[in-house]
Amino acid sequence: MPDQRGSNRLLAIVEGILVSGIWASSFVIIKVGLAHMGPLTLGGLRYFTAFLLLVPLLAVRGGLARNPAPGYWARLCLMGLLAYPVSNGALFWGLQYVPATTGAFLHSLLPLPTLALALVWLREAPSPLQLVGLAVALAGSALFFSPGLDAGEPLALGVIGLGVVAFAGFVVLSRGLARAGQVPVLPLTAVPLGFGGSLLLAVALPLEGPAFPSVPGWTAVLWLALVNTALAYFLYNHCLRTLTALESNALLSLSPLGTALLANHLLGEGVTALQVTGLVVAIVGVLLVQWKSGPSP
Repeated sequence: MPDQRGSNRLLAIVEGILVSGIWASSFVIIKVGLAHMGPLTLGGLRYFTAFLLLVPLLAVRGGLARNPAPGYWARLCLMGLLAYPVSNGALFWGLQYVPATTGAFLHSLLPLPTLALALVWLREAPSPLQLVGLAVALAGSALFFSPGLDAGEPLALGVIGLGVVAFAGFVVLSRGLARAGQVPVLPLTAVPLGFGGSLLLAVALPLEGPAFPSVPGWTAVLWLALVNTALAYFLYNHCLRTLTALESNALLSLSPLGTALLANHLLGEGVTALQVTGLVVAIVGVLLVQWKSGPSP
């Protein structure tokens, strides 16, 4: 039994690391898509297309008529609202007024509201070592992003911060359902995508008008939908069956650092010694958060 728990935990950590790496690439692919359509249209197409890609798998498993059970639809729709229109909408809007580095740093703070919400909603209390690891990881992120940090517009900072809190709410709701096994991973992934993606499209059409993407635009949408959304969110929801909300989001806090490294590489910019130090410190902190002496919850 302990060996099985250890294997499940290792698999969940690998899944979280893989998701963090996949999401680190999202920024670059989104930039391609934004050259062909508006941000709300791109987001709506990305998430709703991911839902459509998961529909055949849902049909094989009995379809939406059987999964999820009727009592969980409201919570799944709330997850879709928080994760996609609210969280991503806030990020897209806020990035018009603050530097990308500042936005990425704010998203690296995601474990903080997640910790607070998980304590209240899930009664998941971290160990002292995990709290130390969280502080170390956040300090590493601050070091990494410090060369490019700029306060920017206070309203935009507040909006992006609201988006970070909204995504933390999504994570805590998903963790609660996944931990209890109340909703299988597939509908836990698909239903919020369908609801959130359709809301984004409904808002995008009157604000941005109809979109007619070219081949590169549709390629970006399909890649984002298949890999960065359908696959990544499925893996993430699966890892939440084993990892606590804090542990999973500590892994995700490395994603903005990966995005910055990738952007620097593509732009031909070097990485400073301070950034390397910050990256190493952040990784050490994340490893400390994953350290668990007792059985998984």
